[in-house]
Order: sequence, then C-alpha cells, then structure tokens
Amino acid sequence: MERDIDRSIDLIRRGSVEIIDEDELRKKLERAISEDRPLRVKAGFDPTAPDLHIGHTVLIQKLKHFQDLGHQVLFLIGDFTGMIGDPTGKSDTRKPLTPEQVEENARTYKEQIFKILDPNKTTVAFNSRWMSSLSSMEMIRLCAKYTVARMLERDDFKKRFHSQRPIAIHEFIYPLIQGYDSVALHADVELGGTDQKFNLLVGRELQRDYGQSPQVIVTMPLLEGLDGVQKMSKSLGNYVGITEPPGEMFGKLMSISDDLMFRYMELLSSRDMSDIENLKNGISRGTIHPKDVKEEFAQEIVERFHGAEVAKSAREAFRAQFTKKQLPDEIPTRNVPAGNIFLPKLLKDSGLASSTSEARRLIRQGAVSVDGDKVQSDELHFSGGDVVLKVGKRRFLRLCQEG
Repeated sequence: MERDIDRSIDLIRRGSVEIIDEDELRKKLERAISEDRPLRVKAGFDPTAPDLHIGHTVLIQKLKHFQDLGHQVLFLIGDFTGMIGDPTGKSDTRKPLTPEQVEENARTYKEQIFKILDPNKTTVAFNSRWMSSLSSMEMIRLCAKYTVARMLERDDFKKRFHSQRPIAIHEFIYPLIQGYDSVALHADVELGGTDQKFNLLVGRELQRDYGQSPQVIVTMPLLEGLDGVQKMSKSLGNYVGITEPPGEMFGKLMSISDDLMFRYMELLSSRDMSDIENLKNGISRGTIHPKDVKEEFAQEIVERFHGAEVAKSAREAFRAQFTKKQLPDEIPTRNVPAGNIFLPKLLKDSGLASSTSEARRLIRQGAVSVDGDKVQSDELHFSGGDVVLKVGKRRFLRLCQEG
C-alpha cells in the first residue's frame, strides 16, 4: 500500500505549487484505501466566461489525475457566487453576472469539461442548491466566523484598502461562501490556482468550525500564455481556446518557445514525467529535434478536444502550410546518411558558407535553421526523412537520406 500511495502523491505533486499539507494527504489516501472510499476532490469554477482556454485546463488536468487514481471529482459551478462577483486579482469590484449569463456559461462549461474528465467519476454541483436556502440568521453566523482584519490579509483586499480603492461588503462574503461550499460538499481535497490560496484556507478553517476534517489544499500555477510572460488570458490575446478550430490550435502551440513547451507538457500532457525528461535530455544531446517534440505535443492537445483523425490532419496541414510558405520552388538536394552531422562542414561543402568558421558564426547568430527551428549547436542529428536547412533569408538545402 505504501508504494501505491507514494506513486499517488508523485502524480498529485506533478506540476503543483503547494500541497497543504502533504502528511494530511497521505493519511487521507491511506484511509481511502483501507475504507474503500474514494476521496471527494473539489474544484470551483465561476461561470464568468462561456469558453475555456488551456490555461483553465491545468486545474482540470489535475482533477483528471485524481480520477485516474480512483477518486471522485466534485466540479462545482458557482452559479450563486457568480452573481456576487469574485474580486480575486482585481483592482476593482467585479461586476456580477445576470442569472441568464450564469445559466448559459454553466451549460457551456459542462459540455467542455467532459473532454478531459470522466463523467462517471464526476459530480457537477451548483452552490445555489445550498446557498439559496441559507437563512439570514445562518448567513450572519457564517460571517461571524471571520474578522475584517483577517479578510484584509488577502493580498488584493490589502492593496485596495491601502490605495483607498472601494471594497464592497459583499466581497468579504465571497471567500466565506467558497469555504462553506467545502462544508456543504464534505470535500476531502480542494484544488485551486495560486491566486485562490486565501479562499482555500478559509475552507479548511470553516470545516474545522463545522466539525469536519479539514480539506487538503493543492494549488496549481497560473499558466503563462503563448508569449511566455503574461498569464494566459483572452483579453491579452495570448491564449489557446479549447473550442478553437484544430488548425488554429495546432499553429498556436507550435509558436511557443522550446522552454515553454516543456512547462506546458508537465502541466497539460498525459505523458509520464519520465518520458518528458527523456525527450528533454534527447534535445540537449542533439538526438531529438525540438520541432518533432512540439508537433507531438500539439497533436496530443488537439486530439484531446477534437479527436485523433482531426489532430493528425491538423499536423499534416501545418507541415504543408509551413513548407508552402517558407520554401522557394526549387531547392538543391543533398543525400546524407542518418546520424550526427558536423554542420559547419556540411554548410561549407554545400556552398552555404564560405568556410567552417563562417558557418559557426552563422549558427551562433541564429541564422541557421532546420525546418524552421533555429539550430543551437554545431552538431546536427539527422534522423532520416526529408528536412530543409535554411541559412540567412535566401539560402536553402534539402537533406534526404541516402539509399
């Protein structure tokens, strides 16, 4: 049993920022096995937008990990809190949604999450079910469990208070309601982004107040967008929407940097971390081309939301479009054996550089690319097939495998 729990914790830990607390998580997992009772794993989503992007799916992918381990997901749609407005990370009070907006957005969310989650291991809940029936007296008792001073420990409240920007009273109630959701659902674990940590901790404290075992908290990072700098956001235009056309989704994923690719893979891919490390090491040794890894990852994500055949077609279309856009009608061809190639000599012998020293200089300057990806070292691993070398803006050479 101990080995199974270690493997479970390794999977839960993958990509997470913080687990509060890991010893409690281990005990809950042990109890779940001994009592043959799956853990109740909660994540709350306010239906504030009709469509998800892959940044949202970081959390959903972690829920899938819990399902793979045999646990039950509580996918909470905050239809009640959505009409209050969560101020998280905002400098101003967020406008509440209308009941019609909440209903439409919640419907769309339910359609999208089951592209990742197993419906048979997912309970979709709406917090209006218990919050709408909460009496005024019960709400006042709930508010009495926290002080204004404690609320002002929350970073965005603190900043707004010191800068004399308005904080509405109902915004203090929001974390209490999110915490009470954990009480109502008897959550064993709650997941959230790092920006939700304060609210998640409120849930732990309220569960203690109501005589329940406090939930374990797992916080997940906020995924960087395609620019690799800002958080993925539709308003910034650096996002990949999960309902986007497959070709557009594939192309966007191919535009990310090599470093960002591995961060995306850790958080979004279904590959084992050992496989990802092997790919990373292969790129470092020059035995694997980053473009090949990126294509495999892009195809995996497109397949998740559009199906295997569509994803394969998107990959083929991307390759065809890239070739048509980048290459002239006639390119000189050179047959070479598969394996490692000393690139400076190849460039000199093919007339693409006047000398090996000039070839090295071009490589250092980032003027040499293979199938659109800049070459990082003098050693090129040619795995066969058909690739195109580009030097500068106008010099090309197609490499084909001998035989």
